[in-house]
Amino acid sequence: MSRPLPPVKTGLSFEDYLAFEESSSDKHEFVEGQLFLMAGATEKHNRLALALAAKLLAVSDPSGCRVLMSDVKVRTVNDHAYYPDVLVVCNPEDDHPLVKRFPCLIAEVLSDSTELIDRGEKLANYRLFESLQAYILINQHLKRLEVYRRHDNNSWRYEVYEAGDSLTLPCLGLELSVNSLYQGF
Repeated sequence: MSRPLPPVKTGLSFEDYLAFEESSSDKHEFVEGQLFLMAGATEKHNRLALALAAKLLAVSDPSGCRVLMSDVKVRTVNDHAYYPDVLVVCNPEDDHPLVKRFPCLIAEVLSDSTELIDRGEKLANYRLFESLQAYILINQHLKRLEVYRRHDNNSWRYEVYEAGDSLTLPCLGLELSVNSLYQGF
């Protein structure tokens, strides 16, 4: 899948990417040796991500899991790097301050400019994490969550939750009402 904008830099190793990112005032995703500038988020995008993170954080303390937001990268098994909107990490060995390798849950708020990447490229790469239990897509325009959930036989199931529905999120066991996530929107 091609991205809407050309890469900022090409031919980089993952270590080159990390060094570049440390000195950059902008955030970039790293895919196949190429840097792609990330677009800014709308207020609604930010508030939806924050609402989910707050609900997860409220139940995370005794579990040992950590809830992180869009300034921490995940490094996929094929050395791509993304900044998920919300990320839950439960593996105590996943202790690098900037890059996580063992996510349990990842959520992305869909934006018009990134929806195809979230549904295609990121979905394909996130599913490679053996630790990942769920990938959640949060719709900005409708009260709608789409969840890709790992099952016992390592297959993935696609589920849709809309206004009035509730779901249990893995890793922290949070029972989430769709209406409560979108409260105030």
